[in-house]
Amino acid sequence: MANFLFVLSRDDNEAATRCFQFGKIAHSKGHKVDLFLIDNGVLWADSDRDFEQKTLTGDCPDDYVPYLVENEVPIGV
Repeated sequence: MANFLFVLSRDDNEAATRCFQFGKIAHSKGHKVDLFLIDNGVLWADSDRDFEQKTLTGDCPDDYVPYLVENEVPIGV
């Protein structure tokens, strides 16, 4: 088991989607995962934000964030 730290520092839908996706994948494979939202990335801590905005590949943050929350993956702000 490895430790992973994912840091999101941009208010960018594509970057946020990948950060949350990688966090979900690593955690689902049994690794310890922590996510940190820094700089403009803290805007993703707003629960009123649109997490359903699609990326060019058709996925969105809402495809991954519920898993992270349900599995109590630490997300620091």
